[in-house]
Amino acid sequence: MLAAPILWALIALSAFATSVLSGIVGMAGGMVLLIILITLLPMSSAMLLHAATQLTANGSRAFMLKEHILWGLLPLYLLGSVTAIGIATYLVLIPEPAWVLILIGVFAWAGRWSQRLQGLNITKPVTTIFCGFVVTFAQLIAGAAGPLLDLFYLNSGLGRQSIVANKALTQTIGHGLRITYYGVLINVDSQLAWWLFPLVILAAVLGTRTGVKILARWHDVGFQRISQQIILIIATFCILRGVYLLMPAGTSLGT
Repeated sequence: MLAAPILWALIALSAFATSVLSGIVGMAGGMVLLIILITLLPMSSAMLLHAATQLTANGSRAFMLKEHILWGLLPLYLLGSVTAIGIATYLVLIPEPAWVLILIGVFAWAGRWSQRLQGLNITKPVTTIFCGFVVTFAQLIAGAAGPLLDLFYLNSGLGRQSIVANKALTQTIGHGLRITYYGVLINVDSQLAWWLFPLVILAAVLGTRTGVKILARWHDVGFQRISQQIILIIATFCILRGVYLLMPAGTSLGT
């Protein structure tokens, strides 16, 4: 077990580095951060800290790119989100770490396997509601829904800055709802020192500013190609790690 100061420093550094990644490609950083947090902390603590960090990172990114946000999407997206959190609260869902990792990976690969899912477009009204529901529900049970949200944006015809800005807004909403869900509606005990939250929030803001500056120098073709590759690499790791955690104690992949 790591000493507390080393643990907190590692978490803050992870929040910065993963926010840089998300600032550049608009995704993936939240996935990586959640993998780290559920490895270092209990699930309830990891979910709350991850939500606070990602709300700040996405919120600041949305603010920095606010001129690229399509505000007309918001009402329908919220309709789907509210429906999802209502169902989750009724069921009182608290996921296991292994299944969280597997779901994150499956969400990403499912989008690459299914031609129907690849046809989803966030700018279509019915799809906007569906996106709000499935992405918010996925955030509540899997923590990071970036790969799933990616399906609705990379096929929308929007440019890289518009994609990152609008995904940041919807992710901000989802993480805010996740804090409400775990911290208020089902009221879990996070067992975290209060000062750890502003520490990781500051790290997330600094990382986001760095990532957005790098994004401005990129081009759309490279953005689309590299972002998809990053997602699938991380998704594969998540599935393998989740399966490993589900294996009985003392079992190895070579036996």
